[in-house]
Amino acid sequence: MKLSSTMSAVVTGGASGLGLACARQLVAKGVSVVIVDLADERGAAAAAQLQTQAGAKVKYVRADVCNTEQMSQAFDAAEQFAPLRVLIHCAGIGAAMRLVAKDYTPAPLEKYESVIRVNLIGSFNALRLAAARMAKNESVDGERGACVLTASVAAYEGQIGQIAYSASKAGVIGMTIVSARDLAQHQIRVCTIAPGLFDTPMMAGLPENVRIALGASVPHPARLGQADEYAMTALHILENPMLNGETIRLDGALRMAPR
Repeated sequence: MKLSSTMSAVVTGGASGLGLACARQLVAKGVSVVIVDLADERGAAAAAQLQTQAGAKVKYVRADVCNTEQMSQAFDAAEQFAPLRVLIHCAGIGAAMRLVAKDYTPAPLEKYESVIRVNLIGSFNALRLAAARMAKNESVDGERGACVLTASVAAYEGQIGQIAYSASKAGVIGMTIVSARDLAQHQIRVCTIAPGLFDTPMMAGLPENVRIALGASVPHPARLGQADEYAMTALHILENPMLNGETIRLDGALRMAPR
């Protein structure tokens, strides 16, 4: 699918990190972008900054990815620019928990449910709503749209404390081939990226020595991944029509240790 000014995109988690890098690269290709996030100040600032590029059409919409009405408003905003042909879903949360705490209390079910809801149900909600819009598009070169979801290497090698996060991201991977097969009849592709250790706002809160140690644990390149490298992969998926139903590990050959 050739990215151009004739289409719009919705990028969830687009106010910072991986999502913002994707929004920036889409705008550089001429695509109109709606940034979805819950961080109003960062989201508005990101949209304003991207709009300074010549001809750029960017809007920030506050939306919970699990909320059908709010997400529908985001897709409405995108279609006001141009037909919706791109979804890049980066929104997600993490939460550390052990199945049994040191005082022998079981892990809180509510905390587990919260992570599953945002990361897995939110992915399903964004995907189903986007696909319904894309299915109505005119077919161009045999395509009506493409969706990129975000998992994690934790789906394969979850560390101690990541049980909720790992389960939610494994669910996203499980959805990928099924949704790609399901949406093939509508000429809509679905792929997922499973990033390893990336330099995102979540990592920014860690001490510098910890960040250096984490980067050094990556075989090659021995550093944290950059958000632009995630965005490069996402845009390649969008532009390569044979990429469908696949989950791509983007991790520098990293395999996570138990802790």
